[in-house]
Amino acid sequence: MLIVANQSSCIGSGQCVFTDPDTFDQDDNGVVVVLRSEPAADDEVALAKQAVDVCPSRALSLVARKTPV
Repeated sequence: MLIVANQSSCIGSGQCVFTDPDTFDQDDNGVVVVLRSEPAADDEVALAKQAVDVCPSRALSLVARKTPV
């Protein structure tokens, strides 16, 4: 899984940082910054999903990682 952040949609509420500070941060303007784009462990994936769910602007998403053919 990959965490994707649409920074132009981010409203800077910081809910992602409160939910998962090891994965998310905010820049000087309050816009989301993804610190860890590929959560590996089950608990990391669970926290990332929670952060996606609580994002009020829906600026975050989880996408399946494409595997080489």
